[in-house]
Amino acid sequence: MSEDSTRVGVQVRVWDLPTRLFHWALALCVLGSVLSAKIGGNAMIWHARLGYAVLALLAFRLAWGLVGGHWSRFASFLYTPAALLRYLRGQPREGDHFDVGHNPLGAFSVLAMLAWLGLQVGSGLIADDEIAFSGPLVAWVSSEVSLAWTHYHKSYGQWGLFLLLGLHLLAIAFYRLRRRQDLIGPMLSGDKHLPAAVPASADSWATRLFALTLLLACAAGVYLLVTPAPPT
Repeated sequence: MSEDSTRVGVQVRVWDLPTRLFHWALALCVLGSVLSAKIGGNAMIWHARLGYAVLALLAFRLAWGLVGGHWSRFASFLYTPAALLRYLRGQPREGDHFDVGHNPLGAFSVLAMLAWLGLQVGSGLIADDEIAFSGPLVAWVSSEVSLAWTHYHKSYGQWGLFLLLGLHLLAIAFYRLRRRQDLIGPMLSGDKHLPAAVPASADSWATRLFALTLLLACAAGVYLLVTPAPPT
């Protein structure tokens, strides 16, 4: 590799294709789930289906965070308090790579979003509105627990999700307008213009096939979880 490319920078694959597809699929499923809940009625069937899809995607992302591309792994964005302080002070050390994958604040946002979505989907699995909809796992909990989590799902869980989504969009706008950093483009193309020494994420057809197999396994697991066993 030439000295000029090392100094000026090259296009580095940061977000592998499975991570990018996960990101946009999750966004569409969450949006569809919210809209179907607002419509109500027969649309609640799709609300449940999209909730199952979100659960499968979350399971995939947890697994991909262990075995996926370099910058998609949790190990690349689980920052220490000292690293967070350096980021906030604008005093990164060599090798911190705050501008490559998720920076410390972005990492916290991602983890909070995944955790909140997991709690929201989990509460939906045991929810019961006592009118027309009940979650597939409602029989596994008492009616008091089900009603409590139904209230959470419709109130705190929903509004907390809206808050996190709003903060996510504001962060994208802030980095675009104030710091001149495009966060959307790399999540579409997968690449960032970075120093050549920055490690790239593996994104071969072999890794993509492995990711597809992993996603199908997660989807199968969710299907088994939410499908009632036939009567004996």
